[in-house]
Amino acid sequence: MSLIITYIGSKGCVMAGDKRSIGFLGDKNQREILEEELYSGKIKTKDQLTKRAHQLNINLKITDGSEKVRKLDKILVGEVKIRATHETRRKRIYATTNGYHQVELIGSEIKNVKSGKSSIVIFGNKTTKAIAGKRLKKHWKSKISLNEVGEIFKKVMEDVAQATPSVSPQYDISIIHPQMDHKQAMELLRTTIISDVKELEKWREQLREEMLSKQRDIQMANRIITQGEVGRVKKVEGNEVEVILSEGVEALNMDWNVLAKSGDTIVMKMEQPSPLNLGDLVVIEEENLCIKKNKTPLSCDIILCKSE
Repeated sequence: MSLIITYIGSKGCVMAGDKRSIGFLGDKNQREILEEELYSGKIKTKDQLTKRAHQLNINLKITDGSEKVRKLDKILVGEVKIRATHETRRKRIYATTNGYHQVELIGSEIKNVKSGKSSIVIFGNKTTKAIAGKRLKKHWKSKISLNEVGEIFKKVMEDVAQATPSVSPQYDISIIHPQMDHKQAMELLRTTIISDVKELEKWREQLREEMLSKQRDIQMANRIITQGEVGRVKKVEGNEVEVILSEGVEALNMDWNVLAKSGDTIVMKMEQPSPLNLGDLVVIEEENLCIKKNKTPLSCDIILCKSE
């Protein structure tokens, strides 16, 4: 669902990339049918795509806010990615004056690299690449400035967007013109790629930790007691009530660390002092913590959960 066009020359580099992202939700076989029809060029408009998705019972999520082109100092980077069930595949181009590298990654691991000095490189599916190639031949000139390349790229992006809904009418375009020879370009590209992939690796590790944390939060939240017995009154002093936790109940802090287990004593509070007896049952009813016999409300600054 992308079109990225890059010009690498002796005077500089121009890169344009569309901003469309399409998510397909539904049966795997039906998704593959829809994707094949889209990428083969059979589906030519957004309305046709929406209608066909409905026929195949596929939910679409179409956005036009993806940033596929970015600048890293003297280098332009374009990226297309394919999200699979367990991993993300990325194809990137790092380009500058007199040099470029095409890099394929699985996760944050480099699998393949292709290099060159000057070229026009197109990222996209079979249909978008074919349309873009024809439009470039139509508009290209033998001697051309970087600004003229930029204007041609704009026309190509707009033409392709009218021919297929896999590309958005919105796009980003960047032009750079640092002065360097091929050897300098290759060294700068090498160091930039190493640094950029390391940043990707750090981001992926942070994302993994966040996902594990969220997964644990969900698991722990399912253990929170919303109905049932919590413990029994052990001691009352003013508005403070000491409670012995019942079997199968434990108290945790906000980081899900265990503070007290079954048989341990925790302190709860009454909003107003109320006559209680030792052994009175403490319960949670309709998510409210209270004394069972008279519904005296209680509060505590800990989380009451079922034991693992």
